Amino acid sequence: MKPTQLLAVAALAVPVLAQEPLDLPGAVQRALTAHPSLTAAAARIEAAEARREQARSGFLPRVQYRESFQRGNNPVYVFGALLTQRQFGESNFAIDALNRPDALNNFQSQLSAEQTLYDFGATRRGMRAAELGKQLSEQDRRGLELQVLAGVARAYHGVTLAAEALKVAEEAKKSAEADLKRAESVRDAGMATEADVLSVKVHMASVEEQRIRRRYDLDVARAALNEALGLPLDTQHALVTPLAPALPALEAAHEKRAREERPEVLGARLQGDLASAQESLARAQLLPRIVTRGIVEANRQTFVTRGGANWMFMTSLEWNLFDGNRARAQAAEARHMGASARAQQQQMENAVALEVRKARADVQSATERIAVSEAAVTQAEESLRILRNRYSAGLATMTDLLRAETALLETKTRKLAAVYDQRMSAVALERAAGTLNGASNVLQ
Repeated sequence: MKPTQLLAVAALAVPVLAQEPLDLPGAVQRALTAHPSLTAAAARIEAAEARREQARSGFLPRVQYRESFQRGNNPVYVFGALLTQRQFGESNFAIDALNRPDALNNFQSQLSAEQTLYDFGATRRGMRAAELGKQLSEQDRRGLELQVLAGVARAYHGVTLAAEALKVAEEAKKSAEADLKRAESVRDAGMATEADVLSVKVHMASVEEQRIRRRYDLDVARAALNEALGLPLDTQHALVTPLAPALPALEAAHEKRAREERPEVLGARLQGDLASAQESLARAQLLPRIVTRGIVEANRQTFVTRGGANWMFMTSLEWNLFDGNRARAQAAEARHMGASARAQQQQMENAVALEVRKARADVQSATERIAVSEAAVTQAEESLRILRNRYSAGLATMTDLLRAETALLETKTRKLAAVYDQRMSAVALERAAGTLNGASNVLQ
């Protein structure tokens, strides 16, 4: 072999060698760990946890440190500053010193602490609302996880379906080429006309069109798989899980599980609980709170000298007597949102139960279609074999032969579609029930 030929073979081999073997469980795990939508959902859960910590901060004291500087000759300021600096003397009682004091510096270091002693449950209600918000974010992530799992299965077997369809088209092309040779032999023997040869060539063109479509369908399906995995669209894989019927469990409890476990239903339920918690929190704003504060400060004429320290402690009751009806309006808003969430929950329960029924019917329909299509393929293959022999013997027409070729191609395509539909229906059934996960049998 020439060096240029070796280089050409090596160049063609590189993409094949670079392809990474990937089975369906591996694709599922990759998507669960790296898909951008799940990463974003995890970040939202962390944000919700941070909001919960913010709400819990109401139980803890707030401590502040402040450093400030003042200078002025305002008589009241100078009088008070000298007292806080512990620098007031008898000379400061002179009338001139009181009325026209010299400018005075005051460096103040202040440490303050504030603690809510009792707020009639406002902080506790805020924590409850934040916790429900976190649970709602977790259900949103679970819903996205179900969507990603189903999307990976659909995209993975979309590639295997496209690859098998391309194989069927290539087999049909080879069969058509054999028919062309057969037609030419029969024509050369004087048992047929040129019309038979032309008919086969027309049929070959039709088969080639299908093969071209299947080839580009495969390219698009591979890109769709990479998108479902959260990878660059041109990433190469060697898929090793074949397209085969699944064995789903057609349980009567699927509808009950869907009503209890679907993230959408749980999310609607949590929305109602959250609205109730927010209504309670809004009403708590109309209640008083008891707060204690303590302040320790040092006031100095220079940054480090000529100063004194003092402290002060206080307890107060704060009551928002009127806020323009803002809190009442917030409570009314939350109450109406709760009514909306409860109605949505009822509608969602019926919707997911219907989804389960449809998915179960699709599984049963596709399973029966597989059995019918398998028998049809066997019959079409036998019919084509008989017609080929009869045509070679001059006992059948080219029209009969091409009709059998077309029928075989269609039945093989229908069988592939039935297997794919059954597999996807099995995935859809577990997703509808809310039980789909990385270890599900339908994802193996």
